[in-house]
Amino acid sequence: MPIKWSAVKVNEAMDEVKKQVFFADQFIAEAKVKAEEAKKIANLPQYVEQHVNRLIYQIERMEEVKNAIKSVRKDIPDGAIEAERNAGKHGQTRSMM
Repeated sequence: MPIKWSAVKVNEAMDEVKKQVFFADQFIAEAKVKAEEAKKIANLPQYVEQHVNRLIYQIERMEEVKNAIKSVRKDIPDGAIEAERNAGKHGQTRSMM
């Protein structure tokens, strides 16, 4: 059964998201290093250290964004991208409804 949405457009969108995440990776890694350094500040109160630890945890969770991209791609039906591209090569009349 053909899908009504564009698998190609979804795949291209995930390419763009992945590209932006790749650019952000360097900054996120740097942020984690700086947060780790903050934990080493002399006489840092425990309640502040807890907040910094939570920040580090949240930074580490950014990896979940990559997993979410993979999940979107996984939900594209097998062969849908190729079928849509092939349909475009041979011409396709779009329904007016």
